[in-house]
Amino acid sequence: MFQFLIAVRPLGLLYGSAGAFLSPENLVGRSGTKFPPDAATLSGLILATNQEKPFVDDHHDLKLQLTVAGAFWAEKYDDPQNFYVPIPQSRIIDETKIDEWEIREGEWCRQKPDEDIEASYTWQRIRSWEKRIDLVKNNNVAKVPWTFVPILHPTLEEEQRHVRTPIDDDDRGSLFLENAVQMQEDSCLVYLSTHRLPDGWYRFGGESHLVEIKSEELDSETIKLLEKPIKKSFALICPAVWGTNNQSWRYPKDKNFSNERPKMLTNRPVPFRYRIGKKLGIGRYAVPAGTVYVVKHPLEEQNNTWWKFPHEWFPQSQAQKSVNDRALPLKYLGCGLCLPIEIKGVD
Repeated sequence: MFQFLIAVRPLGLLYGSAGAFLSPENLVGRSGTKFPPDAATLSGLILATNQEKPFVDDHHDLKLQLTVAGAFWAEKYDDPQNFYVPIPQSRIIDETKIDEWEIREGEWCRQKPDEDIEASYTWQRIRSWEKRIDLVKNNNVAKVPWTFVPILHPTLEEEQRHVRTPIDDDDRGSLFLENAVQMQEDSCLVYLSTHRLPDGWYRFGGESHLVEIKSEELDSETIKLLEKPIKKSFALICPAVWGTNNQSWRYPKDKNFSNERPKMLTNRPVPFRYRIGKKLGIGRYAVPAGTVYVVKHPLEEQNNTWWKFPHEWFPQSQAQKSVNDRALPLKYLGCGLCLPIEIKGVD
């Protein structure tokens, strides 16, 4: 289970240009903008840091055990434990009202269909997950704390610290436009991890942007929520790719799901891609965070928390050749992290 919370505070701007499927020629396009950096970014930083300055004696064991999930965010770097997670699709929260989807006669229905309620908020505090009232009044919901800021960057000479001068007509020039990200003052990104990363300053998320990182033991209240058994309904707080290396599905191919298709509340799929070392994983589309699943029968005890989900539900990066190799299912990158949720009309 996750034992640590890792808080990442930007020391200036962060990188937000590289959408999952954008080409270099379309670097500044907004259609594929990707932010915040996913769990694979932090996982790579932890492994690279341990290779350069070991803080875990057995690096091979770290590679086999490390699991990271996120990204989430918190308003205060000094108090990141009550961080924000995506609001389930079953909750519609505007500036003053809350509506919810429920199950009636086997179908999804809104509790207040005649009221004009549109979703104004997309994130809620982790400690308010099981609350259903006063979410707005008690400041338990929020909008994203970041904005995109286009900035011009100089291209430096490889071996000299001055702007590169164009050489010929085919040269790309000495400036490029970065679609950077500016977060609200004192806010930070939050990740969950099985291992601690030493506190300090790091290059994080592309274009060598500096961040300050600290690790804390994860709050016991959050651990209890993550360990709470899932019965018939749950909501994703991280995007999910279910399936095999060759196929992606909307839900796991398991008897709990496949005997009768689960009822889902979801949105359009999101691009999902990760890099392991110098190898770039294939581009996929993921079921977005916030998606709600309702299954006909309660999940079996051996599968009733995300941590117990079988690796076979997720694509693998490679075949496991021996017990010393780690076939990397996307689960080790927090894929499909979810929490139980109450849906009215579900037994």
